[in-house]
Formats: sequence, structure tokens, C-alpha cells
Amino acid sequence: MLKGFKEFILRGNVIDLAVAVVIGAAFTAVVNSIVENVFNPLVGAVFRADSLDNALVLTIPLPGEDAEIRFGAVLGAVLTFLIVAAVVYFVFVMPMNLLKQRADARRQTGTEKPEDPETELTVLAQIRDLLAAERSPGPGTGSHRGE
Repeated sequence: MLKGFKEFILRGNVIDLAVAVVIGAAFTAVVNSIVENVFNPLVGAVFRADSLDNALVLTIPLPGEDAEIRFGAVLGAVLTFLIVAAVVYFVFVMPMNLLKQRADARRQTGTEKPEDPETELTVLAQIRDLLAAERSPGPGTGSHRGE
């Protein structure tokens, strides 16, 4: 039982997933800090509120306690999403696409594309074809090989 657990934990994709979760959490902290410390004060200054949470508040009077609709909080969430999307695109996706394009260009201008490595399936298909060729009569011969 422990051996199976050890194999599961030491799989490459489990380790990669764990690293991705940790990096994602750290990345989220950085983005949240940027939004709270840079964008919230800027937008708050425009809307004359101390943060986006307190900007664009619509109060609905109700008996007992008023209800508040906080459009500024929604705006802050949208800004956070856009900032995360922009950082992911410009820091990760765009550079990886450029690297891929350069690698493809090198492959096209460089040597010919390497052949696909032979797999067991292609070797077995070749053996089948050779056996079929040996069993079928050759051109001009009326008998099977080896008779």
C-alpha cells in the first residue's frame, strides 16, 4: 500500500501539478497586491472613495436595514481578472508562442524534418507485408516460393 502511494506521489505530473498550484497561489498574491495597492487607489481617487469596495455604492432603503449594491467591488473583480489575463498572456503565452514560431522557422530553414521514429506497429506492418509478398506468386511464376 505504501509502495503504491509512493509511486503516485513521485509521478512527474503530480509534482508538476503541485508546483503549478504553489506558483499560482504566489502569483495570485502578487496580482492582488498590485490591484489593492496600485489600481484601487487610482480608481478610488477617480470615484472619490477609499477603495473600489466603497465606490459606486447604490443604497436601497429597506425597513430595518438598508441594502447596498456595490458596483465598485464588481469593478475591482473585473479589473483583477483583466490584470491576471494580461499578465498571463504577456508574460507566459506570448513569449512561448514566439519561441515556438522561432523553433518552427529554424526547422523549416534548417535540415529536413526528421523522420518519425519507427514504432512497433510500423515494424509489424512491414513484417506482415514481407510475409504477404513471400506467399503470393511473383510476376511470371506460377507457384509459391519454396515449393
